[in-house]
Amino acid sequence: MDQSQINLPDVLAEAKAAFAKYEQALVTNDVATLDALFWVSPHTIRYGITECLHGYDEIAAFRAARSPKNLARDLANTVITTFGRDLATASTEFRRATTPKLGRQQQTWVKFPEGWRVVAAHVSFMEG
Repeated sequence: MDQSQINLPDVLAEAKAAFAKYEQALVTNDVATLDALFWVSPHTIRYGITECLHGYDEIAAFRAARSPKNLARDLANTVITTFGRDLATASTEFRRATTPKLGRQQQTWVKFPEGWRVVAAHVSFMEG
């Protein structure tokens, strides 16, 4: 890839806004927004702390059943990188008051005609 196409300022701003929208929806349990930010496809993947979800339908069912309690978290070391105009990765660390473990989250975002959507995500904890 042409290095000049990495982190184009306007694209990076869009990806950061999409990530911020996702984070706000996550901590407020705004399931409709979370669902809207995932690609509606059987190819979408979300590997979570206790689950491996394959396809948009499994991810949406998980979100609908998830407890709305203890969702607040503090982010650190967030890195968002865009590649061209339609692909971004977002990686962040997080902490919750409910656990001493360090959380890690990675997402791959693709810009579709309807906007930025998560196509793959992974969330995990490690002793921290």
